[in-house]
Amino acid sequence: MTNQSHGLSRRDALRLAGMAGLAGVVTAYPGRRSFASSDRTLDLAVERTRIAIDGVPGRGIAIGGSIPAPTLRWREGEEVVVRVTNRLDEPTSIHWHGLLLPGVMDGAPGFNGYEPIRPGQTYTYRFQLRQAGTYWYHSHSASQEQEGMYGAIVIEPAGRDPVRADRDYVLLLSDHTAEDPEAVLRKLKISEGYYNNGKRTLLDFFRDARRDGLQATVGDRLDWGEMRMEATDLADVTGYQFLVNGKGPQDNWTGLFTPGERVRLRIINASAMTIFDVRIPGLPMTVVAADGQNVVPVRADEFRFGVGETYDVVVLPREDKAFTLFAEPIDRSGFARATLAPREGMQGDLPERRPRTVLTMADMGMAHGGMAHGGMDHGGMDHGGKDHGSMGHDSMDHGAMDHGSMEHGAMAGMDHGAEKRAGHAAGWADAGTPPGARALAYADLKSFTPTEDSREPSHELELRLNGMMSRYIWTLNGRKFGEGEPIRVAQGDRIRIRYVNETMMAHPMHLHGMFVEMENGQKGRLPKKHVVLVPPGQTSSVVLTASEAGEWPFHCHLLYHMASGMMTRFIVEPRTAQLRRGNGA
Repeated sequence: MTNQSHGLSRRDALRLAGMAGLAGVVTAYPGRRSFASSDRTLDLAVERTRIAIDGVPGRGIAIGGSIPAPTLRWREGEEVVVRVTNRLDEPTSIHWHGLLLPGVMDGAPGFNGYEPIRPGQTYTYRFQLRQAGTYWYHSHSASQEQEGMYGAIVIEPAGRDPVRADRDYVLLLSDHTAEDPEAVLRKLKISEGYYNNGKRTLLDFFRDARRDGLQATVGDRLDWGEMRMEATDLADVTGYQFLVNGKGPQDNWTGLFTPGERVRLRIINASAMTIFDVRIPGLPMTVVAADGQNVVPVRADEFRFGVGETYDVVVLPREDKAFTLFAEPIDRSGFARATLAPREGMQGDLPERRPRTVLTMADMGMAHGGMAHGGMDHGGMDHGGKDHGSMGHDSMDHGAMDHGSMEHGAMAGMDHGAEKRAGHAAGWADAGTPPGARALAYADLKSFTPTEDSREPSHELELRLNGMMSRYIWTLNGRKFGEGEPIRVAQGDRIRIRYVNETMMAHPMHLHGMFVEMENGQKGRLPKKHVVLVPPGQTSSVVLTASEAGEWPFHCHLLYHMASGMMTRFIVEPRTAQLRRGNGA
């Protein structure tokens, strides 16, 4: 795919920005220390385009003339004006993922009075930048994000950046399919395992029996069979090409360095459906930011991140050699790669591919043989008709919720009492991290600054992540989007949200308009996140201050899960409106 280059001279970089009509964009290039620009008004067009990945032509949707869209580099405190013109024959939109802004500027159709941009129309976004860090922007209409409508945002801090770097590169990871995304969704609804080409075979059975014993192996297969789940079905869609900055593995995007320089990599998961394991063999990473928010630096050899998440890392390549950034999807169905090198044309070695992952009962939070075999349909539960989505001040009677009256009993063995509050449990879909290497966990993240709101939450929300794979329906608290009541809270309230994942899929949960803070054990330094990856069969806990009034989307960031119902409205009301509601007004 075409993309905004990061290895250009200053003159060439500005020339390309001008060709795209981007008055407010300054691209990164080697040696550039500041990205300030005097003009923050820019025009972007959304239109169909031709693309090429590893020499194979195809079609996509571009923003600003390229896929991925141009990297937008701004500064905290500035007011930004972006005029977006729709040259498609269908409505479109742009959502500014992770940015704190007025609801009507958020870019989610049907929320906060925002309407999609009709064909031929231009919409003007205007907002002030209230934060610094690495973010991204993408379509929030239909499946356009899958077709190429995504790009990076880098916001410089108003003051001194605590992260020192000699080079600054954006690495935007994504997945591309030659299929029509709407056809992909239809196939998923026709057959629950349409894209699962990694099902276990008879040879796998005999291998497992030799390793674990016949009785244990038979019991394991019966457990999965009665749950109507497949232990290798970690990703709904396969057959993707995996890209870095729009380039396939053969195209090999390359960023240059001089040995001894500190290189900052802003790594963004802009996929539609892919959870990646990322590593740079031979080059340890220091994680300095998560989801745009600075964290106390922590060393890691690799990390797993879900759709929508971002990590900023600093690396220090001292040798005059090329290094490979290697990103594998968790189902190991391919890989994306990029190169860091002292000179153009160099390539690092490709590391050995890791074997596919097979979930275990422990990964699902279940004790083997201790489940109630109720024929669970991939988390498709009724919960006794309870509507946990309407959580106003007086509507949360957790004592009255009959969580034991699930229509399907197979999740009865889930150990929700021993919550994996840090996420990324050690046993979940083991990444194959070699002995002595360190894989980043959520528990490692510690905010660079103290938690601003130290109040204990006054309200608790339980958000149960459900699904029915046989019909490809995904729900929150047993309700598809539009079927249940929205979540309502009062502005200023301190709230705890417990994500209870009752499926075998990991779900990257995204709340628009606000950051949540992970309850990961870092007392007084809870890390802020705009996406939280909740592992299968586990519970994660976050807190937030409902500071931003409005009606915000709250959804799984797996595109086809959101499109199939895994979304709700999170409404933050002024306290006066809550009082009127309580008085029946």
